[in-house]
Amino acid sequence: MPSDFAQQVKQQADIVKIIGEYVRLKKAGAQNFTGLCPFHKEKTPSFSVHAGRQFFNCFGCHEHGDVFTFIQKIENVGFSEAVRTVAQKAGIPLPKRDFATPEEAAEHRQRSKLLELHETATAWFEEQLRSPEGALAREYLTGRGLSSEGISKFRIGFAPDNFHALRQRLEPLADTETLRLSGLFSWKDQEDSSPGGAPGEPARRGMGPIYARFRKRIMFPIANESGRVIAFTARTLETGEKAGPKYINSPETPLYSKSHVLFNLDKARQAIRQDGGAVLVEGQMDCISVYLAGIPNVLATSGTAFTEAQTRLLRRYATRVIVNFDPDTAGANAAEKSIALLTEEGFEVRVLTLEGGLDPDRYVRDRGARAYAEALRAAPSYQDYLLDRARQLFPARDPKSKTEALNFLLPHIRRIPSRITRDAFANDAAQALGIDSALLRAELKDAAAKRRDSLGAQTHPLTHAERTLLQAFSAPRSSECYLVAEGAWHQHHAEFSALRSDVRAIVEQLRSRPDGADPMTALASPEQRQLLAELFLSIHDAEPDADSVEEAVLAIRIAALEQQQRQLRVAIEQAERAGNSGEVTRLSLIKTELDRRVRELD
Repeated sequence: MPSDFAQQVKQQADIVKIIGEYVRLKKAGAQNFTGLCPFHKEKTPSFSVHAGRQFFNCFGCHEHGDVFTFIQKIENVGFSEAVRTVAQKAGIPLPKRDFATPEEAAEHRQRSKLLELHETATAWFEEQLRSPEGALAREYLTGRGLSSEGISKFRIGFAPDNFHALRQRLEPLADTETLRLSGLFSWKDQEDSSPGGAPGEPARRGMGPIYARFRKRIMFPIANESGRVIAFTARTLETGEKAGPKYINSPETPLYSKSHVLFNLDKARQAIRQDGGAVLVEGQMDCISVYLAGIPNVLATSGTAFTEAQTRLLRRYATRVIVNFDPDTAGANAAEKSIALLTEEGFEVRVLTLEGGLDPDRYVRDRGARAYAEALRAAPSYQDYLLDRARQLFPARDPKSKTEALNFLLPHIRRIPSRITRDAFANDAAQALGIDSALLRAELKDAAAKRRDSLGAQTHPLTHAERTLLQAFSAPRSSECYLVAEGAWHQHHAEFSALRSDVRAIVEQLRSRPDGADPMTALASPEQRQLLAELFLSIHDAEPDADSVEEAVLAIRIAALEQQQRQLRVAIEQAERAGNSGEVTRLSLIKTELDRRVRELD
């Protein structure tokens, strides 16, 4: 960003007006305005903005600076982005941007065009919701408790039952290839010139004609941190077999990667930053209902699994999180995964399970905003939540059940960054589950301190993917499942090296056994034979099918790549602490490629 342009923006921008978008300011003199500081909690205003001198200062936390400093801190952006933001807010045209390479310029043009297409599509969907054809959608939204103001706030729209209308609206703005990239359209690949794609249109060899991906659905826009629409979630209004999935999302595009986006972050981030905490829910309607009920620091995973990338994104704004997922089995499993990721990043985590088995949207509508706010305040710590889960999953009081309950808890305990906290949780777990043995309690604390996943020398439980892989390699060499597993072993051997050592050792011995030999006799140690025997006793089918083996291979490859991601993050952090910028750049490029491979596989 040219320095002369930054100076021009600073001279022309009204700091009072711009800061006033974030802070409620009151006049306190000829040139002075005051309000509650957005950078720390306070009840008495100590934050001042001086209109004449164009600066701000907080007498409480001592933050101070000019309009760019304020935007950098409040939006968590660099100087150039702050200048660009202030210029846009002040209506000052941005200078022509210079690009390092033609490819970079082309990528920027493509991204700008895709943002324009999504903005135009959003406005068009909003128009369709107000049209006669949108009556059923309006009735549904009203029945879900949404007012016209709420609908407008979240820019909810409607996609009519029409294959071509959206394409006709967007065709003047972009070529067909860019429309395909937007994720707003579908098409059918053609091997010949037979008809395909949307009804009533001729097909051509290769890709068929494009047609609207979303039809007869309520449209929920998904925005990036800056509030620009980058994707959609669409809810069907139909029922029955022909309705298709209840919700469908935009596919991955140059704008949108679902694992890197949190729904409502654009509206919630200021409230999250001020409060220091966020409420994490699953669905968009949950998020919208909670937000409109007066709880602005709420985010949604949009029905997808919470990811490490989303955890790091949230870490930029919050240190505390209340997880409020649906109370069913899927929701509980998702909550457990979220807890693991959040605690590993050092968040203070609490978990809310709403009484009556209600989700946040229904709870707010049935019992009101005040009741939901009270439930949030009373949400237990994640440690208490996990202890309750362990008691529910393993209710028996015999030693085996107690050990299983503790082994359920240990993966969570070992992720806690602080050893003191790990030891305390381990001790609480032993007490809560009624384990009186001092020896067992000491072993549990030792496992937590060493961050092991299970007690003592017990064998770690096999994952479903590991079980399927061992089952496949135990089958005859001529079987389809063995051939699929063997082919994958050769093709992806580097990724299979991340398998736990005992499983890898068993696989190598099974592969080396003579054709037709009993797999049990091929194993060298009693422990290996015991593990395989337990596997054979626990399964009903002699051989897994080829699809199951391929799914197992995919799960193992993703787990291996995710392990490499974690190792790279540690290496990058070490290089950053050492001030080795060259190494940071090199490792970051490797990690970018690794992230791409994980997204392709996932």
